[in-house]
Amino acid sequence: MAFDAIRHLSETASLPEGQVDLAVTAVALAVPKAKGFVVDRYLNHIKKICREVGERYAALIAEGAADDCGVRLAALKHVLSDRYGYAGDFDESNPDNASLVRTIDRGKGAPICLGMLYVQAARAQGWDVAGLDVPGLFVCRIEYRGQRIVFDPSDHCRRLEAAQLRAIVKSALGENAELSASYFEPLGNLDWLIRMQNIVKLRQIDAADYEAALQTVERMRLLNPNEFRLLLDAGVLYAKTHKILDAIAALEDYIAKAGNPRDRQDAALLLQKLKDEINGQAK
Repeated sequence: MAFDAIRHLSETASLPEGQVDLAVTAVALAVPKAKGFVVDRYLNHIKKICREVGERYAALIAEGAADDCGVRLAALKHVLSDRYGYAGDFDESNPDNASLVRTIDRGKGAPICLGMLYVQAARAQGWDVAGLDVPGLFVCRIEYRGQRIVFDPSDHCRRLEAAQLRAIVKSALGENAELSASYFEPLGNLDWLIRMQNIVKLRQIDAADYEAALQTVERMRLLNPNEFRLLLDAGVLYAKTHKILDAIAALEDYIAKAGNPRDRQDAALLLQKLKDEINGQAK
């Protein structure tokens, strides 16, 4: 049966956090509406990566390597970095580098997107690997039997020690910034997916591609229907794409759910403007 992205997102929304399939859901979020798009190509590529990481790990163990974090990281690096050449793309104006589909197409992407491929392949082996949203650089962490390695998925699995992580944080937040224990908390599956889509959405808006940004928000709402703040995004983008009645409905829903009067104020101003526009057309 053909992969139904919309159905997958709707069903994923009701799953427990631990049952969310990161990479497959990222593909569902990213697939275009264009006819002829072959989703199976991407799903099969992800499965192939997972299988090859397992095969490489088994070969290393058979050759006498110790079963530790290092050998697991070596298996991941061999497949994703060495064999497939995945590398970082830090162009902050490009929405493609936060799309898993386009990352697979191009062999490069933002660290938050590349990290997903590493974590997917690792979790397929039952390994404890997570994404960490460290200020300045999205990294991955692998743990096994009390050992921990933090590595950069965008730079050939370069290992990062505390001093290097501290320098990254200081570069992002200023010289007075220090490492925080919160930076080592794994990013949840849904948070990870929504964060990637937010990057895509903001870059589409910056490029004035409001139709694409609206599609991105609509899929985010399927995945996270209880996030009322997406209603404001939807309302603004419906207005930008001249879907005035949809914009009014989304803004009214947002205002009803927003608890902060200040949050409601801007939405109410836009809502009134749209209603005045409708009334003016009726006269």
